[in-house]
Order: sequence, then C-alpha cells, then structure tokens
Amino acid sequence: MRNIWTIARRDFRAYFTSPIAYIIIAGFMGIMGWMFFWNLSQFNLQNLQHNQFNAGKMMSITDGIIRPVYGNMNVIFLFLVPFITMRLFAEERKQSTLQLLMTAPITLTEIIFGKFLSSFALVGVMLALTLIYPIVLFSAGNPDIGPIVGSYLGTLLLSSCYLSLGILFSSATENQIVAGALTFASGLFFWLINWASQAAGPVWSEVFNYLSLINHYNNFSQGLINSADVLFYLSFIGIGLFLTHRVLDSFRWR
Repeated sequence: MRNIWTIARRDFRAYFTSPIAYIIIAGFMGIMGWMFFWNLSQFNLQNLQHNQFNAGKMMSITDGIIRPVYGNMNVIFLFLVPFITMRLFAEERKQSTLQLLMTAPITLTEIIFGKFLSSFALVGVMLALTLIYPIVLFSAGNPDIGPIVGSYLGTLLLSSCYLSLGILFSSATENQIVAGALTFASGLFFWLINWASQAAGPVWSEVFNYLSLINHYNNFSQGLINSADVLFYLSFIGIGLFLTHRVLDSFRWR
C-alpha cells in the first residue's frame, strides 16, 4: 500500500509542476460556473412565469438546476479526462523511464493503482471545488439532498470509468495525442452505445442499454443509489485496469 501512495503522490504532484492541472481546473471551473449561472438564471425566470399560472407553487430545484448542471458535468469530464490520463504511461514510455519503474521493487499492480489514484485525486479536487454550488442552493432554497449526493457519487464513478479507459490507452502507446484521442473516442462510444438499441433486437437492445455508461447514471441523478449500477461501474473500472496490467505485462517481456 505504501508503494501505491508513493506513486500516486509523485504523479499527483507532477500535474501541478506543469500547467496541465491549472489549465484543466481553470477550464472546468469556468465552464461549470457559466453553466450553473445560466441554469440558475433560467430557473428563476421560469419560476416567475410558473408562479403566475400556478398560484405561487415553486418549481423543483432538482429538475431545474441539479440534474442539468451535474448531467452536463459528466459531458465535460468526457472531454477533460483524456488530458488527465494521456501522459500517465505514454510519457513514461517516451522518456524510457517505464523500464526503470518496472524494474523497481514494486509490483505492476501497485504501479497501475498508484497512477489511477493520482488521476482519481485530481478529479476529486475538481469535484470538491464545485461544492460551492449546493452551498449556494441551500442558502437560497431547500433542494433535495438525495439527488445532490447521488449526482456526486455517480459522477465520481462515471469519471473513474473514463480514467480506466485513459490509463489503458496511455499504457498502449507512447504518443500522448493518440492516447487522448482513443480515450475520448472509447468514452463517447460507451456513452452513446444505447442509441444502437433502437435498431437492435430485444436481446441486443438490452445488452447495448446495459453497456451504456450514462444509463447507469440516471438513477444516481434521481438520488437512487442502486447496487447494480455501482457494481457495473466498479466492474468497468476493474476490467480497464486489468487490461492495462495485461498490456504492460506484455511490454515487460518484449
């Protein structure tokens, strides 16, 4: 466990010794801040119009702000995660430091988990910075806490799936641009795969819907934490890290 934390700390610090983390966090907060402000403004406008015809009844903050904001956050992570993960192994391979790392007295599993944990921590920092949004909502209204907690948990699990894909492709090439492009393409594929269910038969339709990453997020956005959805995300992450292990293991014997 100590080796995992050592690698995680090293890679996490590496994000902040270059402009990568600052650019990603600044871009993320800028986009999310604009989306939150826009959704809040639209909610207030629609609520005023709604009150005129519904005798002072308030619209749902969950439907008007929480679900749109955190739903869009998952789209943003789809674009940003490739920039977080593309250098983790690709840079090591390009600089020929991966061989040194793999000959150190640590296991391949510890290396993979350490690098995954470093990228997971950066995503966690980004999510922590958005806690200002529910604070604003609670100070101005009375939103349901369930959808907020569920949205954060679902976003963290969904983003971790992107991270596992990113680490896999970063381990397969020394070209960071190729790793980032493959991560985005595969993440988008598993996001949109349920579209194919409309033209598929009943069996394949269920398969495509089950493999869709966003389908398993819907319950979280409603404040429902389903063990089946959690298990799917954890299994997806585990498969991604397992395949990374196999790729690096084959690289060791070349």
